[in-house]
Amino acid sequence: MSLSELGRFSEPGLLVLISLADGPKHGYAVQEDIGVLTGSRPGPGTLYGAIRRLEERGLIEALAPEDRRKPYRLTAVGRRTLQAELERARAVATVGLRRLAVT
Repeated sequence: MSLSELGRFSEPGLLVLISLADGPKHGYAVQEDIGVLTGSRPGPGTLYGAIRRLEERGLIEALAPEDRRKPYRLTAVGRRTLQAELERARAVATVGLRRLAVT
C-alpha cells in the first residue's frame, strides 16, 4: 500500500502515521504532536479526515474510548506503509541534497 493513493491528502495521512509510530494517541494528542513536529497544527477537518481515510484503509485502528477520547494506533500494515514511505522520502531527499551540493 502507498499513501500516494490518497492524493492531496497524503501529507496529513503521513503526519498522522508518524505521530502514532511511538504509540496510541487520541485525536487532540495527534494534532498537538503534529504541531510540534511541523510548527503547524492541522485543523480538525483535515486531521479527522486523514484519520478516517487511514482507518478505512486499515493503516490505523481505533481503540476502546477513554473517557470521551477515542485513541488510535498503527496497524501492522500501517507500520510497514509508514516505513516504506519514509524510506522513499529519504532516498528522494538524499538525491536532492546531493544535487544541491553540486551546484
